[in-house]
Amino acid sequence: MKLLALDTSTEACSAALLIADQIRERFVVTPQGHSDLILNMLEALLAEAGMSLSAVDALAFGQGPGSFTGVRIGVGVAQGIAFAHDLPVLPVSSLAALAQSCGAKKILAAIDARMGEVYWGAYEQGAEGLVRLTGAEQVCAPEAVPLVAGEGWFGAGTGWGTYKDKLRGRLEERVTGWEAECYPRAIAIAQLGAAAFARGEAVMAEQALPVYLRNNVAKKPVKPI
Repeated sequence: MKLLALDTSTEACSAALLIADQIRERFVVTPQGHSDLILNMLEALLAEAGMSLSAVDALAFGQGPGSFTGVRIGVGVAQGIAFAHDLPVLPVSSLAALAQSCGAKKILAAIDARMGEVYWGAYEQGAEGLVRLTGAEQVCAPEAVPLVAGEGWFGAGTGWGTYKDKLRGRLEERVTGWEAECYPRAIAIAQLGAAAFARGEAVMAEQALPVYLRNNVAKKPVKPI
């Protein structure tokens, strides 16, 4: 299988090319410029492999949640390439990609959603080495994240950097450690996307939609009474 993957949903911008069991990746953390960077990364990966887009079987992308601008860039690039080259598309949760990227067995993925909230998802690694969602992804205040069963959970993502004290206070001994400088990576998008492709979950370009979790970017969270 030949699968192209990209993610621009956070401060990190990355692209990957999966050919059979081999993966190449470009990755950088930068506050802006994702729209230009991602196109250059994709072109560089294809050139390095001596391939054209016509040889790619499918395209996977990080559909969010994350930065509203970043998610829109990722969706736009994925749809544009897929429409132009008639490629099936594999939308992958950016929280799942974050969890897959950190390498732990039980992961509490948290992306800073601003406005005093986090994008949140609990994942466990399956026997095949891919993460699976436990419960549901959501956006909420760090002090209101869902409690998870058992111990040995590892926190990953920018939400842990911004709200580690509140998250630790909420989760207590369930968490053994955390890494704030952990981001969704295109390698993880490719791994999860390839598995979704094998399950027959690819969609057409027009069905490659973003996931924001928060419907209104201007809406301020309501303080509990």
